[in-house]
Amino acid sequence: MNNQSKTMFVVLVVAAVFIASTLIATTTEAEAKKKRKELAELAVRAPIATSGENAYITWWSNKTGNEEVMFRASTDNGATFGDKMNLSNTTEADSDDAEIAASGDNVYVSWWERNETSDTPVARVSNDNGATFGPMLMLATNGTIGEGEGG
Repeated sequence: MNNQSKTMFVVLVVAAVFIASTLIATTTEAEAKKKRKELAELAVRAPIATSGENAYITWWSNKTGNEEVMFRASTDNGATFGDKMNLSNTTEADSDDAEIAASGDNVYVSWWERNETSDTPVARVSNDNGATFGPMLMLATNGTIGEGEGG
């Protein structure tokens, strides 16, 4: 092997090592970012709210083939919880990033309905300690929204 061939070989090896290390670093960083996101989601996947002796929990689950927002209520400080309710029950979009708040007899659950063409904030409200909920409110809609306006 002459000097020119040796130099070309070294350049090709260095280039191959550089490209491989860049691909590995990029993949590793992407995987690390994905893992951090998954861990962060686990920390907020089941937010809880309380009011008096009532405790409320909401979460999103993918048991039906798409993400759905679920809810359960307790009227005895969390000792027992009633049946779970599917608050979103949508097939055209994933329902995720649920949040919950409570005050008095009122429970407020909001989340995002997401698909390839839409990213819409929605909410449902209960006025009876989470026993029942009103219609899904499309929060990005202009004008007054609510039960009196047909949802």
